[in-house]
Amino acid sequence: MSKRISEMSQCSRREADEWIENGWVSVDGVVITTLGTRVLPGARIEIKDAASTHQTESVTILFNKPLEVDGENALQSIRPENRWREDDSRYHFKATHLRGLALAGQLDADATGMLVFTQEGSVARRIGGDDTRLEKEYMVRVEGELADEGMQLLNQGLALDDVKLKRAQVSWQSEQQLRFVLHESRKRQIQRMCELVGLRVTAVKRIRIGSVSLGKLPVGQWRYLNENERF
Repeated sequence: MSKRISEMSQCSRREADEWIENGWVSVDGVVITTLGTRVLPGARIEIKDAASTHQTESVTILFNKPLEVDGENALQSIRPENRWREDDSRYHFKATHLRGLALAGQLDADATGMLVFTQEGSVARRIGGDDTRLEKEYMVRVEGELADEGMQLLNQGLALDDVKLKRAQVSWQSEQQLRFVLHESRKRQIQRMCELVGLRVTAVKRIRIGSVSLGKLPVGQWRYLNENERF
């Protein structure tokens, strides 16, 4: 059975918008999917039973950013066809998962790897804020010859714009690749740090934020943050 529109007065505006976007509201037998649609007095408005069991949910999404996509434009890639097939989260994609979805933190335009989009203000503040406990891990390809004591400087002693950087964890992974673990995110920080010790960065990829890793998520695809994952 369907419900009369009078019962919508008991729900929040956000819930009502979700019902409309999910196709659960009809007017005189026609499904309405456009927010703000005007309804004439006396129209028969019905709500599908699915709305009564639906709970408003806020989601967080991980996206593996390709080189040619910047942070703001990446949001356009959060579509059902780009969802990772191996995403085993409980969520079924809904149009309402895109509403209010905001980029949490930044990633340089010439870097690749993990971007986070979220509807949760607490997640956005934690990733984009100055919480030094939240590690951000990068794999960095470099060219050049490391200066004497360069590794020590990368880990402990550098300053940018006359501001001393927080302690980092930097180590060689191969002859041309470094692993950076940072506790802050300043614009082009890794590139500038490397320049100060004689290295030129050719590629940067973010692979982890806090305890959440990019893992096997393919480039250009996205997945939901699972319930057992926390930033």
